Amino acid sequence: MPIIEKLAFYMEFPFVRYAIIVGVLISLCSSLLGVTLVLKRYSYIGDGLSHVAFGALAVASIFKLTNNMLLILPVTIVVAILLLCTGKDTRIKGDAAVAMVSVGALAIGYLLMNIFSSSANISGDVCTTLFGSTSILTLKASDVYLCVGLSVAVLAVFVLFYNKIFAITFDEKFAQATGVNAALFNLLIAIIIAVIIVLAMNLVGALLVSALVVFPALSAMRVFKSFFTVTVAAATISVVCSLAGILVAILAGTPVGSTIVAMDIVAFFGFYITSFIRSR
Repeated sequence: MPIIEKLAFYMEFPFVRYAIIVGVLISLCSSLLGVTLVLKRYSYIGDGLSHVAFGALAVASIFKLTNNMLLILPVTIVVAILLLCTGKDTRIKGDAAVAMVSVGALAIGYLLMNIFSSSANISGDVCTTLFGSTSILTLKASDVYLCVGLSVAVLAVFVLFYNKIFAITFDEKFAQATGVNAALFNLLIAIIIAVIIVLAMNLVGALLVSALVVFPALSAMRVFKSFFTVTVAAATISVVCSLAGILVAILAGTPVGSTIVAMDIVAFFGFYITSFIRSR
């Protein structure tokens, strides 16, 4: 078949293999924590943190940092901790705080890029950062190693502390009463989410990151009911959609990030229809 031959041809290039590895790992990690965020009513936080990462990226580009992750990752982690761990105790509650941070960071980042950037194509740079464009297809081996290392760490934390994450997801006060340090695990979730958001920016761009977090979880919840089955289903859906999106984007020449999100949307409607049929 021509399609199989074309895929085999493209798979010979290292950048395609890098894109698939990174895409699968990021999708897997984002879907695992996505279930927790959706159930805790923090599904919008992915969008807010991605805009914070965009603002940090703008500052890093102004100072011409050779490794912008040294600035982007710490800034995003700090903001994630502030939003997840202090949002309930402040006068500006969770959703309002996320909205303020999201819009503010996006506006400041774009303003700084326009004022201080020396690039001749600011609009192109901004579009690439916001929508992912072809950045996933220009990964270096060092980027892949970093992604693999951070993804393994995220998966290890989730597996080791699965029971604690489950407890604070459904009833944080009850979890505290049983001896679980809810503040510590909220801090841990905040750090993991920040890491995932920063990694996912290369895959789908700053504006589409939330789709990787929200869509697989919502799709799985249409059909499955227990926390474990929803988590496993969400991870499977996310990996399949990302893999399909990357392959379709390579074959059809479409933007990788938008194609992956389109696959997630198709999957969501598929599971929604399945749920509707079962209920009937």
